[in-house]
Amino acid sequence: MGMRDAIRSVAVNALLLRERWQSGVSYNPLSAEMAQDPYPTYAKLRGRDPVHRSRLMDAWVFSRFADADAILRDHRHFSSDPRKRAASGRRASLPDVDEPSMLFLDPPDHTRLRALVNKAFTPRAVAALEPRVRELMTTLLDAVDDPAAFDLMEAVAKPLPVIVIAEMLGIPPEDRAQFAAWSDQRARILEPTLSPAERETAEAAMRSLDEYLMPIISERKADPKDDIISALAQAEEEGDKLTEREVLIMLRLLLVAGNETTTNLIGNGALALLRHPDQLAALRDDPGLIPSAVEELLRFDSPVQVDMRSVRDDCDVNGFPLRRGDSVVMLLGAANRDPDRFEAPDRLDVRRGDQNHLAFGRGIHHCLGAPLARLEGRVVLEALIERFGSMRLLDDRPAFRSSVVLRGLLSLPVAAVSP
Repeated sequence: MGMRDAIRSVAVNALLLRERWQSGVSYNPLSAEMAQDPYPTYAKLRGRDPVHRSRLMDAWVFSRFADADAILRDHRHFSSDPRKRAASGRRASLPDVDEPSMLFLDPPDHTRLRALVNKAFTPRAVAALEPRVRELMTTLLDAVDDPAAFDLMEAVAKPLPVIVIAEMLGIPPEDRAQFAAWSDQRARILEPTLSPAERETAEAAMRSLDEYLMPIISERKADPKDDIISALAQAEEEGDKLTEREVLIMLRLLLVAGNETTTNLIGNGALALLRHPDQLAALRDDPGLIPSAVEELLRFDSPVQVDMRSVRDDCDVNGFPLRRGDSVVMLLGAANRDPDRFEAPDRLDVRRGDQNHLAFGRGIHHCLGAPLARLEGRVVLEALIERFGSMRLLDDRPAFRSSVVLRGLLSLPVAAVSP
């Protein structure tokens, strides 16, 4: 550890000690323990200090379902725009501050862009993808050299979503590997703890991606094809169109949102089922439970753990007062394990059938790609159960990536046996 890292570590520990002394609990999103299993800390926060003052993040941290739900629904008092949090001095760590995507915009800008992009994600368009997603799953599983020992992340969870989104965008197969690399590097931009080196890599990936996509956008505008880039380039709502730059920024968002999060759904979900063989057995006995299981897996170990807002005007959340300019952090993973909302929340129950979780957010920023993520999650589970008579973990504690916002595995070694 260098001198700078040592000083930073001492400063972080001092802040956490102050938190613990004041509230009986501390929230350190940077710790290895949180990366591996955040849920014990979430339980302490909900029980001891559900509206927690984080010195480390300079924010109010909400861990209860009712509070997170209320904030996500209230875009009038809570802004998604990172430029409105710049006063805290953290501008450098915020994603795409100068050209925010729809994810980080408030109405009316968000309303306009959402209306235009919705046309590319109709339920009919997503449903039409199912045969192709099934075909891709068959191809990926056929490529597994040794089912008795393989990495489910590398074999399925990572490649499937990126191939699906690449094909939706009209990216040629020969460019997929490069496209996937840019996507992985780009996804890190959502993390508030990005190091300078990681930010440089992410921004270089963004520039390369932009250079790749801009000519395609121009081509599709002049000569549309059956893909999302064409749909966005041609999308029109009451005479309003997306500019080429807006199409590009939208594609950046779709790339990250349609790739990394679904990878995490597949990986986290598979791990949860393999750790609960009785639940996996229930799906084998009744595959009709799989759609319900996807919702439960989203709730149980959410791919997106954290969301952030800034307070636009003085207000309160279920009686707790907030002032204009305050930063707010919602722990979606904690909210989805709140016993006041879900019975026995730490128990995986594929029969629960409760879609009222916060894994896809809530309100005007509810995940646009939720139907696609659900489709891919369902097809993956159906294909794995159909292909393999049994599956088990080869590592009881597979490592999670070190991140705050997105929760996902580095690898998932498994052994499978054909029926």
